[in-house]
Amino acid sequence: MGQRVMRMALVAGVAVLALLLLLATCGGGKDDEPDAGKDGKDAKKPTKAGSPAPSAVPRLPAPAAYDTARGWRIVGGSTEYALSQEPALVGHVERGTTGSFVLRTYDVKTGKRAWSGTPWRSLSDPAYFPGLLSLTKGDRHYFVTWSYGKVGGADSLSTGDSVLALDVYDARDGNQKHYELPWQGVPVVSTTGPAILVTNGAATAAVVDPETGRVTPYAANPKSLGMPKGCKNCGARTEVRALTAKGLLVSGRSEFWVKGGWYSRAVAPKGLDPASGVPTSVTSAGQILAKWQKKKPDNWERWAVHDANTGKVLASVDCPRPAIEPGEYPQAVTAPGGHYLVAGNLAFDLRSPAPKGAKTGHCLQGRGGAKPVTLTSVTDDGIAYGTTSTTSAGGTPVEVPLSTVVPAALTDGAVVPERELAGTGLFRWTDRRDRSQLIGYPRR
Repeated sequence: MGQRVMRMALVAGVAVLALLLLLATCGGGKDDEPDAGKDGKDAKKPTKAGSPAPSAVPRLPAPAAYDTARGWRIVGGSTEYALSQEPALVGHVERGTTGSFVLRTYDVKTGKRAWSGTPWRSLSDPAYFPGLLSLTKGDRHYFVTWSYGKVGGADSLSTGDSVLALDVYDARDGNQKHYELPWQGVPVVSTTGPAILVTNGAATAAVVDPETGRVTPYAANPKSLGMPKGCKNCGARTEVRALTAKGLLVSGRSEFWVKGGWYSRAVAPKGLDPASGVPTSVTSAGQILAKWQKKKPDNWERWAVHDANTGKVLASVDCPRPAIEPGEYPQAVTAPGGHYLVAGNLAFDLRSPAPKGAKTGHCLQGRGGAKPVTLTSVTDDGIAYGTTSTTSAGGTPVEVPLSTVVPAALTDGAVVPERELAGTGLFRWTDRRDRSQLIGYPRR
């Protein structure tokens, strides 16, 4: 497909972010794309196959809600996958030939191939798969693949500048755009908002529009990040956390804010220290999970789900403080419809109000002698899945109806869904040949 080249130089603060934006032509042909037509005519366009995934689908010991007699599987490829809600697709990076990679998409309900992108070569070590994310901007849905390295490799005649390569695909038809962004240091790439956010893991960031490739840089200084006036804790450990529909989410040592929007001190839950908020996770559905301390700290902390647009508390719950703070908190995961949210030992019903009008939160830390539960997924029916363990690996698999919040043990060796979309549970499994498989089972 025809592609154009865009160049842009940007200066932010004292440091210069030389952000060169290249929209390069994707290579490829019959040799790079195993599923291209026999005459190679589809090499420049997304290909449509409509062929189902392999029919010999293993029957895993999944929860009874899923019909393991029907389903589909994708064998090999990356362990990462991404989902588009409309259309309901799963995106999966797979290897082509001669060292190339290709993004393929499958219908979540049937497992049939939807479209395949044009093959490309990763800038990273080809032994590793490129990153894969999904993104929503308004009513448009996209897949994003990315890799990081030097253009042309170490032996090329290039300047040796490190580059972040981004490929953006329209989920409707596979229309593919390629952008390249010079970047120093290992990039952290996320898509919780309506654009692609790239950071250095701290306070330097750039936002890339998925449709135009326009880059907006942010330097690591108070003015560029919109630091609130009078915030004593904002200048220490400053970090760009995520992108929301209203702007960057930025945190300091124990306060946070949305650039050009709201400030955590103004939305702190009642009775808590307004300068103690720490965001731990952000969802693409527009929620921020944060923890708060009491004005006189004790062994408990408050976990609150905030609306990313306004900062309003949607639901909250108290949970015991861990003896040692984890290096990384569990990521918040929502049900496809956005009515439920889980994160580790926390679960929230964002739809059903409690008697006093607040939304319901639950802590499954292990009170009354019960084992702690770590939740990893939740469905639109309000059924959460996880294990009786402090991590997502190991322990007894359980399902937890959020209407009762009483964990029920599944059979030994049961596998629980990682995600659910369009009435189909997605399960990750490795067979005896050490091949990674993504398996979809429909709900009964």
